[in-house]
Amino acid sequence: MSVPVLAAALPGWLGPTALGVGVLVAVTAAVLAVARVPGRWAPGLAVARGALQLAVVAVVLHGVIASPLWVAVALVVMFAVATTTSARRLGFSARTLGLVAAGMAAGAGVALAVVFATGALELTPRYALALGGIVTGGSMTAATLAGRRFRAAVGERWDEVEGWLALGARPRTATLGLGRAAVHETLVPTTDQTRTTGLVTLPGAFVGAIFGGVSPLEAGRFQVVVLAALLCATAVTAAVVVRGLGGVRTRPSEETSRR
Repeated sequence: MSVPVLAAALPGWLGPTALGVGVLVAVTAAVLAVARVPGRWAPGLAVARGALQLAVVAVVLHGVIASPLWVAVALVVMFAVATTTSARRLGFSARTLGLVAAGMAAGAGVALAVVFATGALELTPRYALALGGIVTGGSMTAATLAGRRFRAAVGERWDEVEGWLALGARPRTATLGLGRAAVHETLVPTTDQTRTTGLVTLPGAFVGAIFGGVSPLEAGRFQVVVLAALLCATAVTAAVVVRGLGGVRTRPSEETSRR
């Protein structure tokens, strides 16, 4: 296929979209460079990787979304990538991977089970894939934030934790207050997003449903279910991960806390 023919076959929005995204990435990198923030190219690489992955997923899902079996496979792949990503942020090891997987499985599993068991959404491949992907992503973020905040708090207040241990307290008891604070902080972004939905932000699921031809009322119903499921998954995942990390006997390394 010649270059002119190939160019004619491309969507008309591709050029402006690529230009806009490129400028946004350049501005982001420039701001980070001026501020001397490390990892200035990380956001740009993340955007490029995300765009490539979305392009592949869009092609794959075109033939997958109606098949329960392939939807299940897609969700398993999403879950595997999410658990690995979060575990790497917390210092990858078999124990950390198992803990993150358990926390995410509990969070996403409870949320999805409640939604489909109560009939809040019909259990169809389309809804299972959409809600499953969203809840898995939320659980991944919750596991990472809760784990990092807990370890950072333990490192900063190690003298206090060590004092409790010296008095004979069990490791989980010595870090109980820090764990509760980490879970609370992890819930703040999701809680704020839920409280300000419709006033400050229009969530992607809501806007996408309307653009897809769904009535605003139906789109709103779906978004409310999504937000409630995210809150549930975030709370359960964060609580499980923090509890698993709570048996601290030595001070967490600063490197692990900064990852």
